[in-house]
Amino acid sequence: MPFELPTRFGTPGLGGCYAPETLLQPLLDLEAAYLSALGDAVFQAELRRELKDFVGRPTPLTPAPRLAQALGLDSLWLKREDLAHTGAHKINNALGQALLARRMGKGEVIAETGAGQHGVATASACARLGLRCTVYMGITDMARQAPNVSRMRFFGAEVVPVESGQGTLKEAVNEALRAWAARCDSAHYILGSALGPHPFPTIVRGFQRVIGEEARAQVLEQSGVLPDLVIACAGGGSNGLGLLLPFLEDPCRLLAVEAGGHGEALGEHAARLFGGEVGVLHGCKTLVLQDAQGWTAETASISAGLDYPALGPELAALALEGRVEVRRASDQEALEGALELCRAEGILPALESSHALAGLRGLAREGVGSVLLGLSGRGDKDLATFQSRLDQSF
Repeated sequence: MPFELPTRFGTPGLGGCYAPETLLQPLLDLEAAYLSALGDAVFQAELRRELKDFVGRPTPLTPAPRLAQALGLDSLWLKREDLAHTGAHKINNALGQALLARRMGKGEVIAETGAGQHGVATASACARLGLRCTVYMGITDMARQAPNVSRMRFFGAEVVPVESGQGTLKEAVNEALRAWAARCDSAHYILGSALGPHPFPTIVRGFQRVIGEEARAQVLEQSGVLPDLVIACAGGGSNGLGLLLPFLEDPCRLLAVEAGGHGEALGEHAARLFGGEVGVLHGCKTLVLQDAQGWTAETASISAGLDYPALGPELAALALEGRVEVRRASDQEALEGALELCRAEGILPALESSHALAGLRGLAREGVGSVLLGLSGRGDKDLATFQSRLDQSF
């Protein structure tokens, strides 16, 4: 039987393709191109070669013994996506989809970005493959992620400011989808998270599975046993699914950590499992933060990459079915988690990854012994935020 992409995830039936008519044919073309590429030995060989020689894979699995001891854990392993080219896991998917764009004969790439890492990765991949690149980014995120704006422009990308709404990731996705609808004959849209209309959720997680596949093999090679718990931060879901899915059938607890922001009320956080309801946003059915009238709610997070009102449909389905635990960490807890890693191990994590670090002390108190944690990106882009908060908090 030929391989088929899932259009829905889990018993809740999340996912699907809620897209305007102008995008249906481009989405079908993308599905066909991806299926073809999966079985194409030449495409797969080029992808493996670029992941090795350009991205720097496999990324290391680093033991963190001093931090583990300080937290009360037996062992802690860090999967170092911060050491991938451009500084985060986003390059895995950006490169894969850029190769698909070239395969489809598309000379231009459109992308959205929040924290800027997906935009930087896409701009870098496009420069590598000779593709034009346009990135849409909210003005709020442009201000707090200025170094990444510069990096995108250095790679030759046009960065388009989005001034509507909160000026964050949601608005950037809106504008990128509009731009793609207007130029879909000549442009490919590289969506950076495991969400959006079918087939994007499956394509993104397909290119990101390399994280967990490497990590699983590495931890077995280095320790001989699987960890008690595997943990990742969760924005849209590309990093979370990439790390967690290869462990799904193993006897490990799987945990995703959302952005708890600075309060419990709607609009003060971006924790979709805590207050979200099933709805449709940006082309898929999933858990969405909504107000009483069903309007998409505003969100808040110290981390631009987690500041989004919806959880990717596959990760949402796994959470609703109880196969992946979901917790939340506040802005303050994320800052404290980052500082602990900096001072114990000399590693500066991105604010996104810091949310996963925030829960480790509590997990140790619950009796968890060994942990494998996805360090999704490095914290250079967040230095201004760290510095402004450090003076106030520590």
